[in-house]
Amino acid sequence: VQLQASGGGLVQAGGSLRLSCAVSGRAFGNYAMGWFRQAPGKEREFVASVSRSGDITYYADSVKGRFTISRDNAKNTVHLQMNSLKPEDTAVYYCAAGSGGPYYTPRLSREYVYWGQGTQVTVSS
Repeated sequence: VQLQASGGGLVQAGGSLRLSCAVSGRAFGNYAMGWFRQAPGKEREFVASVSRSGDITYYADSVKGRFTISRDNAKNTVHLQMNSLKPEDTAVYYCAAGSGGPYYTPRLSREYVYWGQGTQVTVSS
């Protein structure tokens, strides 16, 4: 399974970005999908996840109400719509594919099997 993240960039505070992650290889529908981020000097942290079915989502408190994760099982892609961006959202964002039941939304790094290469998001104040 290979994951390719895209959509990062430089945006002013209050702006929006939409990240995408294209997945190739084994059946996309067999995996829950998640987004993590890592800021300079900080540990990687969970951002959001979506179940295999796409019906269940889960968000970190820091992004709840601002970010929306979604998936398109027909196109083997997962998206992260980021609105009302803040400077503290600046980080490299990674998409990941994880195991679990059809309605499970994994939240820990160790629950994810495959990782993308990351895309940089920079929010200026």
